[in-house]
Amino acid sequence: MSKTLELTEQLISQVSVTPADANCQNLLIQRLKPMGFECETLMRGPDDFRVTNLWALKTAKPKSDPALCAPVLVFAGHTDVVPTGPLKAWSSDPFTPSHREGKLYGRGSSDMKSSLAAMVVALEEFFDLNPAPSFSVAFLITSDEEGPANDGTVAVCELLQERGQRLDWCIVGEPTSIKITGDMIKNGRRGTLSGKLVVKGIQGHIAYPQLAKNPIHLISPALAELVDIEWDQGNEFFPPTTWQISNIHAGTGANNVIPGECIVDFNFRFCTESSVESLQQRLKSVLDHHALEYSLQWTVGGLPFITPPGEFVGVVQNAIEKVNGHKAQLSTTGGTSDGRFIAQVCKEVIELGPPNASIHKVDEHIELSELERLKHIYLEILQQLQENLTKVVRSS
Repeated sequence: MSKTLELTEQLISQVSVTPADANCQNLLIQRLKPMGFECETLMRGPDDFRVTNLWALKTAKPKSDPALCAPVLVFAGHTDVVPTGPLKAWSSDPFTPSHREGKLYGRGSSDMKSSLAAMVVALEEFFDLNPAPSFSVAFLITSDEEGPANDGTVAVCELLQERGQRLDWCIVGEPTSIKITGDMIKNGRRGTLSGKLVVKGIQGHIAYPQLAKNPIHLISPALAELVDIEWDQGNEFFPPTTWQISNIHAGTGANNVIPGECIVDFNFRFCTESSVESLQQRLKSVLDHHALEYSLQWTVGGLPFITPPGEFVGVVQNAIEKVNGHKAQLSTTGGTSDGRFIAQVCKEVIELGPPNASIHKVDEHIELSELERLKHIYLEILQQLQENLTKVVRSS
């Protein structure tokens, strides 16, 4: 059994349904401390939703000038997993690692305990080859990624910002790939902005509509207009911003009553061509144009971020090409991740992990061959960063 597989199975065996970490981070600490990491456990959140976070740092000093601060690479991820769903639907116990037809089954096998294991093992092999690297390495791990994400990575990032902690590059181990590990990486994510709109009318008997005001009728023309709006055209990194209704409901349950209000839940997935303020203002102007009486609550789930092609993205793509024989496709599609928080305190953030076809599903799994592929890619990234920094020192 490879070291990557062994650690992955140990992590899968921990029942870490969000926000529980179970014993996952302790398993990581047991591997990180012998490598010289200083490990700090940060507990956050109320007693009924206690979140476990890990910040671990191994500091290096550049050989050219020990007084300088070495650049920092952060490996980021989460130990929590989504609920299993009906146990009887699984072919084997979701927290007992199982092998079938060259695949490893278990909750978290793809999202994202395999990534955590691959990161740790890649670092062990890297430090064996490079006892005194030219850059520092950190781990930022949470048990609150699959949940509300209020007391996890965002809280640690705020603390690091207060401390003035330098962060230069970050690799988030989210499952970004399609067919084989490394065929797609995320070099950015769209922002998410949700709203709850309550349109007010006047409740009344459905046989006497002249004595009532139907809020469903009132909002319908505005909704039609909002659906047809081109919010922006996107750019070279992002598709155009989209607006979608996720729920609309009204009524008392009786078929002879005009409702007194209509509630519309909606969401923007927006790119860097739009801002929270511009989207809010445009939507509000449509509602006001239709002379609606309404209330509106907004929730900003995350801001868009982008790591443009450059040195770090190049290192990642070159590492993938060396392992796989072809470069990765860059993408900003899909949902949000904790990268949105890290991007506020780190210059360059990419997401790179195994194929995501089975994540959150019954019988979640990963091809055994993909475990070692992922470890090799992480190791090659580390090696290329070291080589680049060594060249810089020599040239100076």
